[in-house]
Amino acid sequence: MAKVRILPDRVANQIAAGEVIERPAAVVKELIENALDAGATRIAVEFRQGGRALMRVEDNGHGMGRDDALLAIERHATSKITEAGDLDQLVSYGFRGEALPSIASVSRFTLQTRTPEDPAGTEVLINGGRLLHVRDCGRAPGTSIEVAHLFNSLPARRKFLKTDATEAAHIIHCVRLYALACPATAFTLVEDGRIVFRSPECRTLADRVGEIFGRELAALAVPIAAEEPGLRLEGVVGRPGVGRPTRHEMLVFVNGRPVDSRTLNYALIESYHESVPRGRYPLAFVFLRCDPAAVDVNVHPAKREVRFRSEPQVRGFVIRSVLSRLRELAEPPAAAAVPSAGNLPAADPAPASAAAVASVPARIAPVAFAHPTVPESPAARFALPSAGASTSAPSAPGPLAAPEAVPRVAPSWRYVGVAHGSYVLFETPAGLVLLDRRAAHERVWYERLRGQFQAGEVPSQRLLLPQPVELDAIAAAMLLDRTAFLGRHAFEVAEFGRNFFRIEAIPAWMEPADAEPFLREFLGACRDGRLPHDELGLAREELARLAVAKAVRLPAATGETEVRGLLAELFATPSPMTSPSGRPTYIELNHGELARRFQK
Repeated sequence: MAKVRILPDRVANQIAAGEVIERPAAVVKELIENALDAGATRIAVEFRQGGRALMRVEDNGHGMGRDDALLAIERHATSKITEAGDLDQLVSYGFRGEALPSIASVSRFTLQTRTPEDPAGTEVLINGGRLLHVRDCGRAPGTSIEVAHLFNSLPARRKFLKTDATEAAHIIHCVRLYALACPATAFTLVEDGRIVFRSPECRTLADRVGEIFGRELAALAVPIAAEEPGLRLEGVVGRPGVGRPTRHEMLVFVNGRPVDSRTLNYALIESYHESVPRGRYPLAFVFLRCDPAAVDVNVHPAKREVRFRSEPQVRGFVIRSVLSRLRELAEPPAAAAVPSAGNLPAADPAPASAAAVASVPARIAPVAFAHPTVPESPAARFALPSAGASTSAPSAPGPLAAPEAVPRVAPSWRYVGVAHGSYVLFETPAGLVLLDRRAAHERVWYERLRGQFQAGEVPSQRLLLPQPVELDAIAAAMLLDRTAFLGRHAFEVAEFGRNFFRIEAIPAWMEPADAEPFLREFLGACRDGRLPHDELGLAREELARLAVAKAVRLPAATGETEVRGLLAELFATPSPMTSPSGRPTYIELNHGELARRFQK
């Protein structure tokens, strides 16, 4: 008996669905791409229950006749390419002909379409890959596709979907990407009967960024345009000093297609290495235009990964273009401070711009400790308030106190002095020791904060003026899922509207100016998987690592008494030799190393 057999089309479609349709957002992506390829100037997207119950995408494109509608649900049926050579000159979003049959095989699929020439439209209904009926229907020219009960024939796949809020956030993020990719197309997004956003046709990308991501974020960006033979870069990029804790607001498009490109991402990061603090990422929405034959989009079923024929050329062009734009912004600081009246927009953005510029130095951590001018010591900032004291008043400066219980004795090194305000020099019987004050403080604070988090005894201070925060859809969904976790650690965040929040209380060790950057870094760690939602112990440890960067302020006093107190606290911790990030807290130069350096 033969063991090799050809799979039925229905099984083959469900296998393809496993590659193309991984979640509801992938369905929306494929349907929007089809609508754009059909020349639509208006696209309406509606979904319910995170896409599980219903997804509908309606457009005003050129539509299809009955024969084309029936062919469209067959595997590898497409109007976008005719031969293999067309893959080298792709100008459309889709080209494989797998999306519609894959979606129809794992859902209740309804297609309604009509061309301007046809007197009536065509309706095709498919349930779990089985064709139920084909009939005439009345509708305007264009196409409407409704996908209900996704994965109804594959309950195992349905179990792997996340919460409705998370799946909805991915759908919203997907629609935003294509709304950015096509500013000339009007987009409407409706979730559970409520309009998430409605963006009409926009003349510029900056207008679309402002409508979708908010005017506050758009005020932090400037337009960019550069061209070389065969390459063109345009879009908007963040001003120097404007950084983000993650790459999720660094979006790149190649020939209008949103992509994940290591080449473009690292080119943007390298361009900003002197303009944003280390560990932060630039704000960028950039479009690269190039010859379709110079880029391969047929790398992954989702078509998000691309490869360039000449990656060094593309990388160099992006770096040169962005650096040139950043230098233009940095050249005339005096002139930029007093803009002419003709250059001012109708709505004066000075408050938002000034706030953005003022917030930049506060986010650059090295400035706070490179020069020992901060009068407040960590011990004073860490002190718990008394029962009748107000938690909003700042603590008085004081010396760094030694811990009550010291599990191990600090080494008896002879204090010599402090170099550059950051390094303490000791003499030992074996040679010399250099102590990094910041690394030592980070270790001490990490152990303190971790102990507080585990014990649930985090002192809190309410903000006199709550800080508003606007997030993207995915970050907002993650924050809603983790509001209770933050609340148990003295960080009170309240929802204030769709993707808007207010920070109303923060831990006592945090400066109010650090609240919003810390919240964004926390959400970035959640996105990257460094803060697991289901492992409380690991989440608390990572939260303590994030908090250390905002809690540590090196005291101005660097006398022997303060240094001895720091050394005692450091060696009272379980791991005194390294900081929470793994950097050494001190290094030792023994007599042999010193003799080798002096060639003795």
